[in-house]
Amino acid sequence: MKTSSAYAWLLVLLVCLIVFACLSALAIGAAPVPLNVAWQVVQSHLFGAEPLDATYGQDHIIWLIRAPRVVLAVLVGAGLAMVGAALQAVTRNPLADPHLLGATSGATLGAVVVVIYVGEMLGQLTLPLAAFFGASASLLLVMAIARKHGTFTSDRLLLSGVAVSFVLMAAANLLLFLGDHRASSSVLFWMMGGLGAARWELLWLPFSVILLGGFALWACGRSLNALMTGEQTAVTLGVDVHRVRIAAFVVTSCMTGVMVALSGSIGFVGLMVPHMARRLVGAEHRRLIPLCGLLGALLVVCLDVVARTVIAPQDLPIGVVSAAIGGVFFIVLIYRS
Repeated sequence: MKTSSAYAWLLVLLVCLIVFACLSALAIGAAPVPLNVAWQVVQSHLFGAEPLDATYGQDHIIWLIRAPRVVLAVLVGAGLAMVGAALQAVTRNPLADPHLLGATSGATLGAVVVVIYVGEMLGQLTLPLAAFFGASASLLLVMAIARKHGTFTSDRLLLSGVAVSFVLMAAANLLLFLGDHRASSSVLFWMMGGLGAARWELLWLPFSVILLGGFALWACGRSLNALMTGEQTAVTLGVDVHRVRIAAFVVTSCMTGVMVALSGSIGFVGLMVPHMARRLVGAEHRRLIPLCGLLGALLVVCLDVVARTVIAPQDLPIGVVSAAIGGVFFIVLIYRS
């Protein structure tokens, strides 16, 4: 799909699908609500319209429980997909994503330390900040291990990320084992990924970070395109490879840290979506990044609906659903490449 008009229509189609998926997600759950009632509730809170057919319980379920969860699903899906596309370009490895490069494990370790041992010293910002610093530290550690003779190779980055991810997850599991078991049980469910902690008062942070981070990655589209062709080619095109890589790692670690702090570990979204998007628009990152954001948002909203309904009235951790689907996708990708 090369033409600008076709690309624009594709984006419009995805936005419409996301809106429909979000409305459906508001209506579907352990307590089903008619779609028209869900829409009335949304209109009442956004525009002041009177919800003619909604009861107080339905209004509470839709606006205070499901709506922030759906918005968080959109933000997390968009963020993970854009981060995955950027990391695959920076490392020149089609198997790179936040989970495989250790950022998710580092963010998880930072969050576990805060939840079990430190407490909310800075209020609502404590957990996102701890996850951000954990993600940043893990990515810096991966870069330090993979660096050889002043350069990086995609294979070394990937292998270093896998190794660091295992080590950090082992540390997180050890802290869980040694800590308060009552707190550990709640953290274990959070580590498997879930959107149940979404609250309206918390959504400003992921919205701001993902919006600014996504714009920064889009603005670096030309540099990411150059990096995909190889370091020597990028240098001849005037790209400061080291500076672009550092900037990309800082932006992606910030985005990953905030997302993991609010949703736990949701793997493989950043791996799958960029490959789907490249089949539609190619590898030009100024087109790829926005498309990845929309596809990722649509995917995670749909995954959350499955997680909420497959064993209703209980919630299945969304990380379990994404890992099952992503693992199959990973195997197919290895087999074909």
